[in-house]
Amino acid sequence: MTKGSKRLGGAERARLMESVKAGRRSARDRRPATVAEAPVAAKKKAFDFKDLPQVKQLQMHRAAADMIGIENPFFRPHDGLAAGTTQIDGRAHDNFASYNYLGLNGHPEVNAAAVAALGTFGTSVSASRIVAGERPLHGRLEAALADVHGVEAAIVMVSGHATNVTTIGHLMKKGDLVLTDTLVHNSIAEGVRLSGATRMNFPHDDLDALESLLAANRHKFDNVLVIVEGLYSMDGDFPDLRRVVRLKQSYDAWLMVDEAHSIGVLGKTGRGIAEHFGIDPQEVELWMGTLSKSFSSCGGYIAGSRVLCDYLKVSAPGFVFSVGLSPALAGAALASIDLMKREPERVERLQANGQHFLKCAREAGLDTGPSAGYSVVPVIVGDSASAAILSNRLLARGVNALPIIFPAVPEKSARIRYFITSEHTPEQIERAVVLTAEELSALQNDGKAVDKLIRAAR
Repeated sequence: MTKGSKRLGGAERARLMESVKAGRRSARDRRPATVAEAPVAAKKKAFDFKDLPQVKQLQMHRAAADMIGIENPFFRPHDGLAAGTTQIDGRAHDNFASYNYLGLNGHPEVNAAAVAALGTFGTSVSASRIVAGERPLHGRLEAALADVHGVEAAIVMVSGHATNVTTIGHLMKKGDLVLTDTLVHNSIAEGVRLSGATRMNFPHDDLDALESLLAANRHKFDNVLVIVEGLYSMDGDFPDLRRVVRLKQSYDAWLMVDEAHSIGVLGKTGRGIAEHFGIDPQEVELWMGTLSKSFSSCGGYIAGSRVLCDYLKVSAPGFVFSVGLSPALAGAALASIDLMKREPERVERLQANGQHFLKCAREAGLDTGPSAGYSVVPVIVGDSASAAILSNRLLARGVNALPIIFPAVPEKSARIRYFITSEHTPEQIERAVVLTAEELSALQNDGKAVDKLIRAAR
């Protein structure tokens, strides 16, 4: 507004706006009649993710849980280190919900190694390893992992999930076949989907079915990859690796074994399912593992031939286009591997604890499914709501054990999953089993009473 001009009043402003509009209409009327009027687009409403069907379904589930008073058992913050015990809301609990299998998370040597790496290299390597992120710790860690598995080489990545996705997605292609146990991890399924290869499932641990699929389909595809897990994270059992190796050899297939939950757990010295069965680890093309369980760090890796690992290092998207593993995590994993080798009694103690938990649970009449009694023992409850309620009741009595519900497992197979560690005491194990049996019995009786009231009301 120029100096000396006056501010327009409401009536004047309205007349001015009408004049502008009239001018626009007049100009529009003067345009040639052949020019078509463009329709005025309606203002688009901003997209809201709550309109997604899957989000609406989640909200319905949460509302239903609230209505019947089921507290959400997930995302509870822990106040400190989660080992055989943990602090939640300032209260100590016996902890069966963390896969700190060998009790190395928080070990003084592991902490010191992480601090030393941090002091030398900082919190990040600040680049992908192929560009400028390579540090001496990476090569040392890969050599140590290759030694644990008894193969030539290894490649470390920043995520266990991404390790499976990028390795399978990169190695396999359209025209290939991937045969997977129905209970393999989501990361394996996502890797196969990314690859474009055909996927066929065989029923859990049904090696006869695997053989039938190989016999009927091997000749139709270029490359065939069979994938099993060293220890299944939901059921706590493992395959007959000797037979799986024979099958893949007979049908000229590759074999991948996901050892996320079996490295540090199976075998006399924790070297995994190959040591457990006494087979030559070089008969398996791909060993996969994570650093977040027995090795108290974070990340994933592939171990196998040097040719395979060298190829992945220059071509696998999840490695080439991702930052290198942080120095502190690499240092912690290296120290954990060293401790596992120096202190095999940790593995022995873990295995004894797993067997003790399984024995006690079965004697208490709990349904532990096919668990072999190592680091994972489920107690199968039935429906998801009952599993969540049972978990909350156990927490109130000082036991932290989380439910596994649909869709992670079938609805009628919802469970409480117990992670066993070398640090649990026999007393903790026995107390957890007794309390689980008591609370499950009470929950089942409550359900019967509700059913009786419903039938009476009808």
